[in-house]
Amino acid sequence: MIPITLLAQSFLSVLAAFPQDPPAVPEGTPLPRYKTAAEARWEAAHPDSGPRAVTAPPAGTVECVAEYEPMDGILMAWEGTSSWTTILAEMAAQITTIGDADVYVAVDSASEGNSAISKIQSEGADMGRVHTMVVTTDSIWIRDYGPRYVFQGDCRAIIDHEYNRPRPRDDELPSFFSGYMGHAFYAHALEHGGGNFHLDANNYSYLTRLINNENSGYTESQIHDVFRDYQHLDTTFFDPLPSSVDSTQHLDMWMQVAGDDVVVISDWPAQQGSTQDQRCETGAAVMATRGYQVFRIPARTVSGVHYTYTNVVMCNDIVLVPSYTNSTITQYNAQALNVWQQACPRKTVIPIGSQSIVSSAGVLHCIVMHLPRHRGGLDPTAYLVAPDANASYGQGESVDIEWISDDDVAAVSADLLLSTDSGQSWSTLVTNRAASGTYTWTPSPSLATETARIRVIVRDAGGRTGSDDSDGDFAITDAAAAVAYGSGKAGSMGVPVLSASADPVLGTSITLNIDSARANSTAQLLRGPGTAQIPFDGGTLLVADDKVYNVPINGAGHGSVTGNVPISAALAGVSYYWQAWIANDPGASGQGNAFSNGLQTRLGF
Repeated sequence: MIPITLLAQSFLSVLAAFPQDPPAVPEGTPLPRYKTAAEARWEAAHPDSGPRAVTAPPAGTVECVAEYEPMDGILMAWEGTSSWTTILAEMAAQITTIGDADVYVAVDSASEGNSAISKIQSEGADMGRVHTMVVTTDSIWIRDYGPRYVFQGDCRAIIDHEYNRPRPRDDELPSFFSGYMGHAFYAHALEHGGGNFHLDANNYSYLTRLINNENSGYTESQIHDVFRDYQHLDTTFFDPLPSSVDSTQHLDMWMQVAGDDVVVISDWPAQQGSTQDQRCETGAAVMATRGYQVFRIPARTVSGVHYTYTNVVMCNDIVLVPSYTNSTITQYNAQALNVWQQACPRKTVIPIGSQSIVSSAGVLHCIVMHLPRHRGGLDPTAYLVAPDANASYGQGESVDIEWISDDDVAAVSADLLLSTDSGQSWSTLVTNRAASGTYTWTPSPSLATETARIRVIVRDAGGRTGSDDSDGDFAITDAAAAVAYGSGKAGSMGVPVLSASADPVLGTSITLNIDSARANSTAQLLRGPGTAQIPFDGGTLLVADDKVYNVPINGAGHGSVTGNVPISAALAGVSYYWQAWIANDPGASGQGNAFSNGLQTRLGF
């Protein structure tokens, strides 16, 4: 059998060989939010060669950030017609003054940046809070492709998806912004548009089943689990509005979560009983049963244009609400402002003229992305990603240390410290490392402790510091241990589980058990001398394997293999790493591969 690492490397090389990019869009072309006919034809002629490359989910404590929570900034892409960029400039003026936030504007060139600065300044913005970034984008619809933020510990981190439009320069912006800000970056495999998503600060999120149609290789439950794994969210799915009413079928065109228990949902007074009215009624009923106070706000379609008042921008103490000049719609402008003032009584509600952009299937929320407020104030923050608490290493075995950082401006360096007494005292391991990064530490062969901890201290340019410690003790010892690590990928019987019958004490025998695998199948049990983190088919290969064992799985989803642990004392502290792989599982997403957790077996006494 071909080693799984080689399969994964081949798979990733295929991912890199994407078909040629779509034709470049001339600057100033107002690409709509929906997929154009030309883009649809291009996609039909150039189907994806396979799923995108992904990262493992963020480890440790992960919290999502609601749009009504404190914000440091708002992102924009300077694209489209002059009337569109006027809307951006008007919003930038409100955001940088009353909204108490910075604005980050993606521009295609320095000269375009100068034009943007001039226009934003003319609208009365605080120019000390306006930042232009030279990075090429395709469209103005940054909500759909821009960086989605979480907190990993107290550090901001980006969770990315595959943009559901063939606009590759847009799709690259989150990776660019990760480097620009020095923030950690994670990516999952789902095709998605960010406007089809809302969440609150209590770990609940909402979207429409457009995402099911865009990810036919996943069940709804599996899509739910991707958001759970990467963002620690419990997601509710709604039926979308008909595409004849809203061509994007995005949630932000008819719903906005405005507080922990406040939501604003469209109503259709001129089109009562329509499909869109019924689906908004269903959404309102669902949210009411969840304990939300539901505010209803008018919506209407006129000549094929969806006029919405839920597509707003909340930024600290302001709410920017679209306003229209269409003669059929103007009657609703004042009512919409009043509803938003009731829903957000402590915020300033400001109308923004949006007639020039609404016919392109989006308004204000669609053309911004939120950057949450840094939690450390002026001080940097740090988060120790690895090693895990309760991990176990052999004496002299390498320990991979990983950390991330955040700052109001930028963290510049990091020091690593070691404690062998549960944090009572510390010694320096290494200084002046990158502000976010990895370091492989090889302990002295004579070091043995059950109470090791790592501390990372990060610094900014002003000398201010922030730190994070291991959440608990880890061990450096020659004692035998079997330790599960990492996460598996579900198949038809759930996520396969790999476990050991006992610790691998020298001179004994142990059994490795595989459970919850596909019934009456054959599992490949991978063994190797080290760990890996290789994204593959929606899961993660956790072993740098050098040997593969075929393990029969019975009708109950169980299989096992038994072996003898050598009695040689020279093997004390040596670790082997294992993972089970079950191919051709019809219940597994993607290409049908299910994976177990990883299992470290450290030989010892």
